[in-house]
Amino acid sequence: MIAATRKFVCIRIDSYGSEENQKIVRSYLGGRFENTAFCILAPDGKERLTRSGRGPGQIFGRRGNLSSELDKISEEYRVKKTKTPAEMPNFGTFRMALNIASGDQRVLVLQAGESKEASKNLSAAAWSSAMIGRFHYDLEKDAALWSKVIEGEKSTKGIIIINPDPFGQKGSVMAQLPLDASLQEIAKAMSEANATFAKTTAKKTYSEHVQAGRRAGVYFEMPVEFGEDRDGDGVIDHRPGKGRRGEGRRK
Repeated sequence: MIAATRKFVCIRIDSYGSEENQKIVRSYLGGRFENTAFCILAPDGKERLTRSGRGPGQIFGRRGNLSSELDKISEEYRVKKTKTPAEMPNFGTFRMALNIASGDQRVLVLQAGESKEASKNLSAAAWSSAMIGRFHYDLEKDAALWSKVIEGEKSTKGIIIINPDPFGQKGSVMAQLPLDASLQEIAKAMSEANATFAKTTAKKTYSEHVQAGRRAGVYFEMPVEFGEDRDGDGVIDHRPGKGRRGEGRRK
């Protein structure tokens, strides 16, 4: 998933989404694998401008002013105007999009069906100052990949604004527009849905959420095994007497 600020683009890798993704994370942690890694890169996406570690606190210090440090770095890389429009944010699968939207407590905007115009409008909405960072997005051409877990859809094609359930297993439609809806119509529907979501959704407490997931028997199967390889031997570490990491909880 990719999100942007005025001067920075944040690339969030789905750590357990594939072995390829884990290799990327390992490359920033000296061959180890832990479920988070942090590094600031140059605009080419390759040159490392900072050391890498688990999070910004390891790079800038826990008492450091992250905002001021980012400002210093950004001064070296002035924003350039480009005629190339930003792409619509998109997860690899709808299942992952719904699950992460639930975990991040974000409304999910689904483009169901292929439409260059819809993708253009959704991209414009996603990167606008009013919407940026407030939603997750997914593009799916095959309704079979999402329609069975979403309640309230009127059509299997369109722009569908979804409220994920607490564990990201299902969702309900908050609003639905046709693929040829205007940018103004899309922005209005998204703004109204987000306002409703904010008023009606209680903030999750991590420990309570994990316990509720375990009681409900929720387990989100991923393409690669849950867990961390902190010693860098290439094998996920297992503590004695413990089951699979992530079992009974949303990941």
